[in-house]
Amino acid sequence: MNCDHDTIAAPATAAGGAIAVIRISGSEALAVCDRIFRGRQPLADADGYTVHYGRLMDAERILDDVLITVFRAPHSYTGEDAAEISCHGSQYIVAETLRLLTAAGARMARPGEFTIRAYLAGKLDLSQAEAVADIIASSSRAAHALAANQMRGGYSEALEALREKLLHLTSLLELELDFSEEDVEFADRTQLRDTMQQIETRIDALRSSFSLGNALKEGIAVAIAGAPNVGKSTLLNRLLNEERAMVSEIAGTTRDVIEERINIDGIVFRFLDTAGIRTTDDRLEQMGIQRTMSSISRAQIVIYMADAAQFRTADKGVPQDSLLSEIPAPAPGFTVRDDQTLLTVINKTDTVPNLQLPAGTIGISARSGEGINRLRKILRDTVDTQALYHGDTVVSNSRHYEALTAAGNALGTALDGLRAQLPADLLSEEIREVVRHLGTITGRGTIAPDEVLRNIFSKFCVGK
Repeated sequence: MNCDHDTIAAPATAAGGAIAVIRISGSEALAVCDRIFRGRQPLADADGYTVHYGRLMDAERILDDVLITVFRAPHSYTGEDAAEISCHGSQYIVAETLRLLTAAGARMARPGEFTIRAYLAGKLDLSQAEAVADIIASSSRAAHALAANQMRGGYSEALEALREKLLHLTSLLELELDFSEEDVEFADRTQLRDTMQQIETRIDALRSSFSLGNALKEGIAVAIAGAPNVGKSTLLNRLLNEERAMVSEIAGTTRDVIEERINIDGIVFRFLDTAGIRTTDDRLEQMGIQRTMSSISRAQIVIYMADAAQFRTADKGVPQDSLLSEIPAPAPGFTVRDDQTLLTVINKTDTVPNLQLPAGTIGISARSGEGINRLRKILRDTVDTQALYHGDTVVSNSRHYEALTAAGNALGTALDGLRAQLPADLLSEEIREVVRHLGTITGRGTIAPDEVLRNIFSKFCVGK
């Protein structure tokens, strides 16, 4: 992606706050600021990492009292001379400041343009640049930890270690080409195979972490399923502490999937309140049930709800205190995969006093709130974030996952070539294909196509 070196400006803070920060970057950043700023000394003469008090001037009119922080190339976010104006957060003041800056020689920055310059200046690699957007968008402790680890370079270091090992292997293989007439092997084939298999295991581990990483980034999908009138919508409302879903004793009230996000101890869960599963001739309800099945298929956790009231014994000679020995079988078509977590929840336990639940089930009363805290804890405990909080590498970006998949496939081909005793030059080429795929993640050792850069940075906010 071509990036000119115009001096650019943009707000770096959201509108509506008491204080606003306006960022300026480029070779003329300080000169542009000096044209509208009056302080004790010109900013062009100031050292980096210094803060200066003064006034923004529109000719002889004072616009605002401000603080301007000076950054000197190459020790700035973009690697260029830069400044940040801290002014009052009035939308009028921000708009006027930007107007004065553009009149003084700057132009408005495009989305992500500051980070593009940081990437092109070598301040960040491509995966770290993507993490900047993720850390801005993070809405939970887990999502923040994911992005922060990636932005600090932990992710890049893991990938760079793999690339270095692979490049070492290719250098040994290519060295053999210089001595081809002497029939020598600088790369011991047994050791070569062992190293490649170790790298393959590492790539597989990174790929496997994507299901957790993506779920933490986007929110853990939880489908609330069960027959009509078991209290699915009431449970959602209880978890939200608000009346979000319509509750009615009429079967089939919920006909579409309602999605809401809830933060439980640093993890965002996306709860999907689904239509009750039953046999029906109502076409609209059938469509809702089909969407229920679709929601169940894409959920990481499935809460299957049953109604404790249906276990009341109608026999007068049998005490009401009873052992719940059987959970009603889900309707045909209800299946849970091995990679999903199934939680069986018995609702309305307050209507059947002293009901004894089978092991592994969770008793609650969605209406009264009984058992809800325990359900929240169980939900939180289903997500293992220990590795994440200890700094382990977890993949959360689909572009990175696709590149790792391509690298894994290429490494499998290289191992097949090793078994088939490919010549050193062909084997080296197969390994370099793995290196190329890994390099697309960080942008190291390769030039990222403009299309990839545009796609990545188009998602950034203006000012970053």
